[in-house]
Amino acid sequence: MANPKTAAPKVRIRGLYKIFGPKPQKVLPHVLGGMGKAELLASHEHVLGLRDINVDMQAGEITVVMGLSGSGKSTLIRHLNRLIEPTAGEVLVDGEDVLKKNADALRTLRRMKMSMVFQKFALLPHRTVLQNTALALQVRGIDEPTRLKEAARWLARVGLDGFEHRYPYQLSGGMQQRVGIARALTSNSDIMLMDEAFSALDPLIRTDMQDLLLELQKELNKTIIFITHDLDEALKLADHLVILNDGAVVQQGEPQQILMHPADPYIEDFVSDINRARVLRVNSIMIPLAEGADYAGDVAPHDTLEHLIALSGGDTSQNFRVVENGRPVGQIDMKELVKALVPRISSSDRKAL
Repeated sequence: MANPKTAAPKVRIRGLYKIFGPKPQKVLPHVLGGMGKAELLASHEHVLGLRDINVDMQAGEITVVMGLSGSGKSTLIRHLNRLIEPTAGEVLVDGEDVLKKNADALRTLRRMKMSMVFQKFALLPHRTVLQNTALALQVRGIDEPTRLKEAARWLARVGLDGFEHRYPYQLSGGMQQRVGIARALTSNSDIMLMDEAFSALDPLIRTDMQDLLLELQKELNKTIIFITHDLDEALKLADHLVILNDGAVVQQGEPQQILMHPADPYIEDFVSDINRARVLRVNSIMIPLAEGADYAGDVAPHDTLEHLIALSGGDTSQNFRVVENGRPVGQIDMKELVKALVPRISSSDRKAL
């Protein structure tokens, strides 16, 4: 799914700050000097939305930005297409600073390079499913037969073949969100922005939508920026995970590494209740092959530890060989697997001791 990180990032954010209030530039020096969110609000009646955000988002990857309510994740995604104006910093898309674009160039960016999937679907109630899906191409001036044909193709791709002439109110929530995804895909933009796109859905439908997104991503290799407050969803979808707290990046990187090596007590608390066997994968704990070792079987790098436990029958004396594309790449010591399943003690547990 992911492209090599030697390539220039599709989206690069540097030194991004957002302060909400009547005089953000006046209070910015206080923030640059180290003033925090609570103190800024108490002393200057301004709200610190984002603090010094630096993130690279690679082409063909899913970058998930997550955090609790008020952490700044939705504020951040709205800077990428400049629905929100920053107080300071850079947002580069294909090397061009979005923040320096004039109104015409910004409209072109939003129409051609970026599409957005919203939490509340944002479908027009007076238009059919097909018309809603074709909307982005209509805005570009594409003729009706061409745009409807393209919209119908993507509706079929997301499992809505036969629903083209219904209206949004005639669809379930999951089906409406499929229309939102089909609309974004019909636009054929390089970048998809998804702001809590599945949060309003029931758990089973939400899982189906996550699976659909991953299936489509294998085929299309879009650059997806996905916002969520759900850690299980983030770990399932992310190639690159960015965790925010109070408007600042607390930790970012490959999700497996964040789970194995939380940077501070906040992240430790965040990941403490995760089912690690279901989330962690073989490649996160494999070690180099040992000469002459006996193996109970072969596993793939992306198999979950849950799969490995089932394969071993719970026997911790066994070793397994890790094979990728027919080539041995490492081995698994079941004793190391057991260690990986035990999280670091969280700060809340420390206080209870």
